[in-house]
Amino acid sequence: MSAPRRRFSLAGKLALALLLWSVFWLALQWWLLREFPDLNVLLAVALAALVLLSTLAFSRRLLRAVLSLFRALSGTVSSYRDNDFSFGIVWNGNDELGDLVAAHNALGAALREQRLALVQRELLLDTMVQNTPVAMLLIAPGGHVVFANLSARRLLNQGRKLEGHTLEALLQTAPPSLAEAVERPGDGLFVIRPDSADTADDDEVYHLARKQFGLNGRTHQLLLLRQLTSELRRQEVQTWKKVIRVISHELNNSLAPIASLAHSGAELIRREQVQRIESIFATIEERARHLEAFINGYARFAKLPTPRLQALQWPAFLERLQLHAQFVLEGELPLAPLRADAAQLEQALLNLIKNAHESGSDPQQVQLRVREVARGTRIEVMDRGTGMNDAVLANALVPFYSTKRSGTGLGLALAREIAEAHGGSISLSNRADGGLIVALTLPH
Repeated sequence: MSAPRRRFSLAGKLALALLLWSVFWLALQWWLLREFPDLNVLLAVALAALVLLSTLAFSRRLLRAVLSLFRALSGTVSSYRDNDFSFGIVWNGNDELGDLVAAHNALGAALREQRLALVQRELLLDTMVQNTPVAMLLIAPGGHVVFANLSARRLLNQGRKLEGHTLEALLQTAPPSLAEAVERPGDGLFVIRPDSADTADDDEVYHLARKQFGLNGRTHQLLLLRQLTSELRRQEVQTWKKVIRVISHELNNSLAPIASLAHSGAELIRREQVQRIESIFATIEERARHLEAFINGYARFAKLPTPRLQALQWPAFLERLQLHAQFVLEGELPLAPLRADAAQLEQALLNLIKNAHESGSDPQQVQLRVREVARGTRIEVMDRGTGMNDAVLANALVPFYSTKRSGTGLGLALAREIAEAHGGSISLSNRADGGLIVALTLPH
């Protein structure tokens, strides 16, 4: 290990140099006065001026390296301002300036490493953005595209560059469904059918999302177009599997007893014991009707038509509804009529009221309330049953999900389908004192 270098401060070096220089000139003046005692005062003044000028020249020469160092520091700082961190400074002195140079070089090395890491992250981010299957478009306030990844280029311009084009011009050659989705406000789904596709099975489903943010003091819009076809088809397969399991289970529950009862009836007839034949046929009829109701429920769910909206007067509608279901009307009815499909809304409410009665609630505590809210009209069906736990609440609206032994899982799903077909929504929540609230919210 080498011994540490001896340290001399900058002030000490300057003081020592000036002291030695002054001693030299004083010694020269003493020698001249001793050898030439007849020198007059004018010569002494001239000699003093010469000493002063030479001292200044010596000081400038001594500080030349320091000035050169300051110029080098100024140059490297300018390079740092331009994001160029490749420069460094060499200083051999072990003094304060050496400490300054070492700190400056350490700063440059740190900035160089950070810049390299930032470039690598930017390269990684750009690679991910360019190769993601989500099409990305960044639109400036004037409507021009300022950024587009590879997926967006393939979707809108056959893989060619999009930057500089206006979104309006690009949509003129885009599929009509895509152009319509972009022109509509908000997010949403749309379908593109490729030119080579013959059937709807080849349709491509996309989801459009919009984000707005400020960039350089201006509001830009980011469009994200994600293809959902493969995910939707995977979910469709899972749904069909669940449907098949539910149907198979229900068919077995009905057909197995029917087959067993038919065999028993044939055996009783063979033995001429016909006393129990009537009860056997009654049981077979009951199972057949249950199976018929089960199949009809699926048919109604699958064939739900587009709602035919018309003005619905609340008193007459609820009076007709009470002929088919028992409930207590809570509160006053809105004065304004609701535009809805009366038959579909009646079917949805019948399902909800039926569920309320099957919840274990007292029939007198099954209530229906209609009120105006900011988003439209809210219809609430309330009971005092056992309510739902978190797991059931999370899955209650999923088709074919049921906690009832003989349930099909279609009542709430059908109500949700009807609400969403009207542009509304459905929600479920437990009541504070026990029971459940199922609310349909339909737009004005």
